Amino acid sequence: MKVEDVKTIAIWGAGRMGSGIAEVCARAGYQVVLRDISEKALQTGIEAVKDSMKKAVERGKMTIKDVEGALSRIRGTLDVKEAVREADVVIECVPEDLDLKKRVFKELDEACPERTVFASNTSSFMITDLASATRRPDRFVGMHFFNPVPIMRLVEVVRGALTSDETVNLAKELSIKLGKIPVVVNDGPGFFTSRWFAVWASEAFRLFELGIAGIKEIDTMCKLGFNMPLGPFELHDMVGIDVQLHVLEYLYRETGDPRYAPPTILKKLVKAGYRGDPRFNPGSKGGFYDYFKVVKDKYYMRRIE
Repeated sequence: MKVEDVKTIAIWGAGRMGSGIAEVCARAGYQVVLRDISEKALQTGIEAVKDSMKKAVERGKMTIKDVEGALSRIRGTLDVKEAVREADVVIECVPEDLDLKKRVFKELDEACPERTVFASNTSSFMITDLASATRRPDRFVGMHFFNPVPIMRLVEVVRGALTSDETVNLAKELSIKLGKIPVVVNDGPGFFTSRWFAVWASEAFRLFELGIAGIKEIDTMCKLGFNMPLGPFELHDMVGIDVQLHVLEYLYRETGDPRYAPPTILKKLVKAGYRGDPRFNPGSKGGFYDYFKVVKDKYYMRRIE
């Protein structure tokens, strides 16, 4: 399949990443079918898209007409067959649970037209492993987007062991159509970004545990010294402390490398119900800043709004 053949994209999962990917696909002119397992999840996802587009209008990035057009191209459904009936590409964005993702892809493989290309937004699981749940490993690729999707320009395109050149090229060209910059990497636990990021973030957590520097001090140094938009504690409060814990557990299990052994602080907070900022992690009691009662930086508040 060539990128010119792609008309309809199904997004599997209406959470933070799924709604963000649905938004950029609709803004790029594609018909989008957003699918989740509950009406509440769907509506929350669609409202997130509307809110994001409203902010884009305020920043001068979209017009009201642009918003109306993009929203008209998004429809939500709970029905699996309806969601994939016309899908040329399915982008999976369900929670980072290996068994869940493989079950989803097995179901998709049975329901989708033979031509449909599968892409996973996983940040850590091997594409070759996920593709093994289907009968189309040649049409299976990783498309790892970054949060917040409408703003972050990178897409890490992951080539599985059996991914065809045609599928890799499709993922690259589709990323460009979505206004992103694709970088192709080979398959492996965590690919490049998650493995590099895991070591960097874990070292920050361990230095805090050792008492070398405080949470706010570490975040400030990372922003001012390395020009990062958010520090490691701010970032994990947004993306989810539990998500990083699961990634580290998977990397450590797959590689045996002690660099990926999860810091104690992550296990402690997740077990206590502190999975991150409740605005981005529903049901969470809070994140690092809440648990340790640290006042949030005004810059952080502006960045996430």
